[in-house]
Amino acid sequence: MPSYANESKRQRELGELLDPATTALLTVECQQGVVGPDSALPELAEAARSSGALANVARLVAAAHTSGVQVLHAVAERRPDGRGANHNARLFRAAARLPVRQLTGTAAVRVAPPIEVAREDLVVRRLHGLSPLAGTDVDALLRNLGCRTLIVVGVSANVAVPNAVFDAVNLGYRVVVPGDAIAGVPSDYTPAMIRHTLALVATVATTGEVLACIERAARRT
Repeated sequence: MPSYANESKRQRELGELLDPATTALLTVECQQGVVGPDSALPELAEAARSSGALANVARLVAAAHTSGVQVLHAVAERRPDGRGANHNARLFRAAARLPVRQLTGTAAVRVAPPIEVAREDLVVRRLHGLSPLAGTDVDALLRNLGCRTLIVVGVSANVAVPNAVFDAVNLGYRVVVPGDAIAGVPSDYTPAMIRHTLALVATVATTGEVLACIERAARRT
């Protein structure tokens, strides 16, 4: 009898989406200047840590490294002179005035612990905009890797994560969002946004469900 005979319908559906050979994991702005102890956005950093979202991102990255799922880290940064950066929204103007700035080459734009970056991971940096996909190399890299499903995790549930999900869907990818591996502010906004927005276009799961699927698939190969 096939090994999947006792799996639930939910497990089978996720298993079909999360084939390690065609799945990639995208971490969004999980950098020290955003979610680290010296964050430019301490409320967001606290939400990411106290909710367990950052720890869950680290668990997913570790599992991806051992199961053959490609990991990409999307990092937002800016040049010290600000060239090429957006100025057309309040968010950009406020960020330019923060005491901690996401400057190229500084500790602020390094991926934050406890997430580990492996040699085979891809780090994609952007100097402009709100999306990890629009105007970056992410789409081309995913297509070259044969990716069909993108797991999106990180921050924030307010801006960058929804941008990533919508852009990925518009580009034809299937998207899985582990709801307990993203964070935003205030804390009660994240579950509402997941339920009323992301669930309309992506498959929402838990970190545990995603881990179980990719680990099970890795054992079968």
